[in-house]
Amino acid sequence: MKIKRNTQYSIRDTKDSRPTWDEYFLDIANLVSKRSTCLRRRVGAVLVKDKRILATGYNGAPSRITHCSVTGCLREKLKIPSGERHELCRGLHGEQNAFLQAALHGTSLKGASLYCTTQPCIICAKMIINAGIKEIVIKRGYPDKMAREFLREAKVRVRLAK
Repeated sequence: MKIKRNTQYSIRDTKDSRPTWDEYFLDIANLVSKRSTCLRRRVGAVLVKDKRILATGYNGAPSRITHCSVTGCLREKLKIPSGERHELCRGLHGEQNAFLQAALHGTSLKGASLYCTTQPCIICAKMIINAGIKEIVIKRGYPDKMAREFLREAKVRVRLAK
């Protein structure tokens, strides 16, 4: 039996259409964010080392706790601006859930990269620093100047994806 070669796509076309590693992992972070139960912002995070996914996470209420989609958003009701008063939120951040998944499975994050749909807040920035994460690649910013300052001081590289 002779197999007919598909000439519709050349090897060059296939190679050129491949996403970069940043695009690939940010696309996955975006997909992960779709599981979010947050009413204000969907965030997805992917922890990567040596081009291998270590853990993922999205923002939402802890396991066995009623989701915000049922209870409503207290921060929204109180008109709290984005980037402020994180302690009033029912949910964990996507980054936090990714860290917890890694911890539950005994996976070290030292030297890893974090791909995230949004720049981490100050709470997540402190966790990132202590976890030994070396780099963060983000899709968009977040109004948290202190987080940016801490990450810069700790020499954690933050890049906005192109």
